[in-house]
Amino acid sequence: MRIRKKAWVEPELNACNFFIKQPSENIGKWQDAFKRKQPIHLELGCGKGSFIAKLASQNQNINYMAIDLISQMLGLAKRNIEEEYKAIDREVDNVLIMSHEIEIIQNMMNENDIVDRIYINFCNPWPKPRHNKKRLTHTRQLENYKKFLKDNGEIYFKTDDDNLFRASIKYFEEAGFKIKKITYDLHSEMIWDNNIETEHEKMFTKQGIKIKALIAKK
Repeated sequence: MRIRKKAWVEPELNACNFFIKQPSENIGKWQDAFKRKQPIHLELGCGKGSFIAKLASQNQNINYMAIDLISQMLGLAKRNIEEEYKAIDREVDNVLIMSHEIEIIQNMMNENDIVDRIYINFCNPWPKPRHNKKRLTHTRQLENYKKFLKDNGEIYFKTDDDNLFRASIKYFEEAGFKIKKITYDLHSEMIWDNNIETEHEKMFTKQGIKIKALIAKK
């Protein structure tokens, strides 16, 4: 997604106490980066952060990490998170945001960084066959996630794209995951509690596109 560069983003992120400037420096010790030791959930490709902002503010007993490559997006995510926490009159103390290439996530997380759950929401479908390996649900990516996803940990995946969804089912199976729940129309067959709609989800739903979703267990 293209987004216009905003001059305020860099200084705001640099001054933000929940923005991690060099995520690779925390490899193997992410639990220590939070104020409280509690389960960690990870969102891959957080975009403008509306999903993680609502999720984290509603679940103070969980630590959240949100990754996106585009700093301009993270600037908006930072503001959205602050807005949600301001509404509940609470300090942002269980969320960390950071810029990193998810394709090489092994450079910032390893087997000592135990994650209980991963969220992948409306990632780039990379439709051209030569680009399929860039998909966040591709088998080689899932193998990377398995290194830090705890045993019996889960991946929550949502997409509007039929081809990506069908391919992802195969990817999860190839990587040894068990698909616990699956739906081709999430809004008529809710497979998890408290579905938080992302901006893309709202847009696609208005267009009449059904949301596909699954929960895969390691």
